[in-house]
Amino acid sequence: MRKKNWLLLVLALVLSVFLAACSGGSEESEGTDEGNTESESEGTTEEGGEEAAEVEQILRITDSTEIPTMDPQLSTNTVSSQWLGATMEGLYRVGKDGEPEPGIATGYEVSDDALTWTFNLREDAVWSNGDPVTANDFVYSWRRAVDPDVGSEYGPYMMGGVIKNANEVASGDLPIEDLGVKADGDYTFIVELEKPTPYMESLATFTTFYPMNQSFVEEQGDQFGLEADTLVFNGAFVMSEWNHGEGWVLKKNEDYWDSDTVKLETIDVKVTKDVPTNVNLYNNDQIDRTGLTADFVDQYRSNEEFKTVLNPGVFYLKFNQTRNEALANVNIRKALATAFDKEGIASTILNNGSIAAGGLVAKKFVSDPDSGEDFREINGDLLPYDVEKAKEYWKKGLDELGTDSVTLEYLTGDTETSTNISAFMKNQLETNLEGLSLDIKQVPFKERLRLDTAMDYDIQAAGWVPDYADPNTWLNMWVTDGANNKMGFSSDKYDSMLEKANNELAQKPNERFQTFLDMEKLLIQEEAAIAPMYQEGVAQLWKPYVKDVFKNLIGPEYSYKFAYIEK
Repeated sequence: MRKKNWLLLVLALVLSVFLAACSGGSEESEGTDEGNTESESEGTTEEGGEEAAEVEQILRITDSTEIPTMDPQLSTNTVSSQWLGATMEGLYRVGKDGEPEPGIATGYEVSDDALTWTFNLREDAVWSNGDPVTANDFVYSWRRAVDPDVGSEYGPYMMGGVIKNANEVASGDLPIEDLGVKADGDYTFIVELEKPTPYMESLATFTTFYPMNQSFVEEQGDQFGLEADTLVFNGAFVMSEWNHGEGWVLKKNEDYWDSDTVKLETIDVKVTKDVPTNVNLYNNDQIDRTGLTADFVDQYRSNEEFKTVLNPGVFYLKFNQTRNEALANVNIRKALATAFDKEGIASTILNNGSIAAGGLVAKKFVSDPDSGEDFREINGDLLPYDVEKAKEYWKKGLDELGTDSVTLEYLTGDTETSTNISAFMKNQLETNLEGLSLDIKQVPFKERLRLDTAMDYDIQAAGWVPDYADPNTWLNMWVTDGANNKMGFSSDKYDSMLEKANNELAQKPNERFQTFLDMEKLLIQEEAAIAPMYQEGVAQLWKPYVKDVFKNLIGPEYSYKFAYIEK
């Protein structure tokens, strides 16, 4: 009881000082969002009937941030992933049940050694400019993803060590024509792998692997992906308007191969971070969905239109070991990681269904292939909140550094959630770690991505939403000099474990799973390279007449292909 009262007092003091504009719910996460075998339908889940066509099929929603890019190979974030996923389609897409289902591919064959995948493509798929979608569109886009002149972050990251010669092409040691992809006619796409890849089908749903219309892309040049009229689509919707900073409009793609399934005619998206404004718009029937921050959750919790869901996105602190010598010290990192109350962040500040994160791999995402036990339950909380232990680590670290004080910059977003969490973190860390000064730096989402890429920060509040249904999606980020490492962490032991998991153990699921468990312990418990904070929950209000919007754990966060309005 005393601990709870103390926490509420701290929060009251903190939030009275740090007033900020409201956002659209949870802090934006870095990366892209894919998931595994679960999917939830927002609103109710009755199948559409004849009545669905009798009302105006317009979905009106908001987003808290601008789309950084609509170029599939340059996308590195969940916002771009969401709207690319609504307007584009790869070999596979995420279905209603959360499992990959055929998109442009109708099926595939795999060689006996699991190194050659032959995808058969449908012949009725066309681009919104009328061109057919062919195997050459996949060859072009996959090559573009690892072309050094294009500068994709995700291409080398997602394809390296998976697609034959991807690393060598990305480094410029081989020409792009040597990438392990080729077309056999217009409707057969052949992929050669470096090694067996258990999650290849799931990987094929990811935005980096979407096809691209070569003639259109090259005609647009460096303007491709930046405006509605410099885009071409092959998915369920097309972007008809893009008013930067204000919003965008999607229209049903009448030329989509499965257009008969698509019932929505329009998706109208407005950009706003102000939650009170959004709630008013919702209550006045001007939008159909709104995110809720903590102060609104208690107000609407008993409302039948209130919903929460636990997402697979995990948020954590990244410790940049290259810019500030203090963060190169493992005891300083351990002190920081154990000196703040994760449960307080999840249950009191967020208050939206989020939970304290025990590690990097999300809860209810992947399970032991033998026992079925959840990954998170097996590894537990690897760096639990413990003020006394944090003080011991801190003193030892300061002694090793030969100082009694440390100043660190804390980089975070500019949303209301970011403001509240950073205020809480400053209070917790400076109170529990004597001699620490934490300088908060809040920037827009796009700027935070730039600073992360440049490694221009000390501590960063970041998040990762899984790209495909495998622990590798989180754990391969931290390989030495990896494209998403960006914090100077390096461990020969960790690197060798990752190499083993994705090569000799690729077809030994039990041993591979255990290796991933051990890797997470090394990364967090032994090295404190990152400090888990919380697994993201989302609290929202949804109009009951919105049907069959599916919430995915992999791929775009929402699937609107099956959605409809029924009043």
